[in-house]
Order: sequence, then structure tokens, then C-alpha cells
Amino acid sequence: MERKTALVTGASRGIGKAIAEELARNGYDLFLTCHKNEAMLLDVKHTLEEAYGIHCRAYCFSVCDEEKLSGMFADIPYLDVLVNNAGISHIGLLTDMSYAQWREVIDINLSSCFLTCKYAVPEMIRRKKGKIINISSVWGNVGASMEVAYSASKGGVNAFTRALAKELAPSNIQVNAIACGLIDTDMNGHLNRQEQAQLVGEIPADRIGKPKDVAQLVGMLCGERDSGYLVGQVIALDGGWT
Repeated sequence: MERKTALVTGASRGIGKAIAEELARNGYDLFLTCHKNEAMLLDVKHTLEEAYGIHCRAYCFSVCDEEKLSGMFADIPYLDVLVNNAGISHIGLLTDMSYAQWREVIDINLSSCFLTCKYAVPEMIRRKKGKIINISSVWGNVGASMEVAYSASKGGVNAFTRALAKELAPSNIQVNAIACGLIDTDMNGHLNRQEQAQLVGEIPADRIGKPKDVAQLVGMLCGERDSGYLVGQVIALDGGWT
């Protein structure tokens, strides 16, 4: 019997780490990436292997490095699930942002989805099954002041999701995205307690989301009871905020 396999990018901490644990709990062998936090990623790898008896391989490189990415895919015989989670933010006025900073946000948040899918999709098509889940943001739907590049990149992820879903649905491959609201991660660490409290006051669920909230939704999308009819959706996970 084939082992279930999944690739999670940006898995050393936060949402990616929580998703990796959820998939490991559900019996998936894992391929995990991060850009800089190799020690943290290796700790995740060893912890999940010991806790859940799965096989896990860890890779530390920029997910936009096509040469290294293709080398990793040479180690991957097939994928049942691809989770594109790697991402960065940039907070500041558009006029203060350099073109290099703009390109970095777009590359890591959006172009990386193209690259991972380019290498993952052919085998999924051959096997006539697979799930691709892109971790997006509500700012990709409505935009955020002082986060123009981030909003644009996540808007691109949403459009990428909808378009690729239509392309792959005839091959029984489901592509969906999760548009996260305010989640308790390092990316939102710049918010002080007063700012957090103000935002919570705007969220009907009356709390900041947790990485495990995102992970549990990923688990549901990958579940055995999924009919395969949820295709091309950008699912807002924001406590009713937007």
C-alpha cells in the first residue's frame, strides 16, 4: 500500500509547522522546506518522526531557487498533497519600497507557487489525483494599506488558485486556497497589545486565529471523506472579520 505524502513549504514555524503536524498526525510522510531556520526545521522533522512514526525529509533553501527545488523533487516519487505556505510580508509605504523588495515579496509569495506546482503537477496528472492548497490572506481579497506588495502577491495567489483549479479539475486534482485573517504568528509580531486588542474588537469570533485553526482546515481539505468537488475556492478563515 502506498504511503501518503505531502510537501509543506515554510514549515519551520507558525502555520507551516502546524500544518506539518496535522498531516503527520494523519499518517502522511512529509517533505518540509524552510529558507533560513534549518535548526528549527530539523527539530520539527525529528519531533514529528518520533511522535507519529512517519518519514520526513527537510530541505533548507529559498523556494524560489529552481535548481534546488528541482533537486528536491528528484527525491519525491509522488505527492498526494502540496501545501504552498512559504511567505513574507513587507510593511511600509509603496513609495518607500525598493523594486528589489517588491520582487522579493512577489517571488516568495507568488512565484514559488508556480515553481512548486510546475514540478508537482505532472506526477499528480499521471496518477489522476492530488490536492494543492495555497495559504493566502484576506488582504488578497480586500487589500491592506501599507501592505501593497503583500496584498498584490496574495491577490495573485487567489487568481492563480482559481485558474489552476480549472486546468487540473479534469485530472481529479483539487486546487484551493485558504485566505487567512489575523493569525498569531511571527509575521504579526509587530502588533503591540493595544493594536491586537483593537483588531480583536473587529473580529466577530472575538479572538486572534491560531496556526492550528489553519492546520485543521488543511486537514479537512485533505480528509478521506472529501468528495473532490470543492474546486477553485478561496476559503476565508478569519473569524468573520471580512
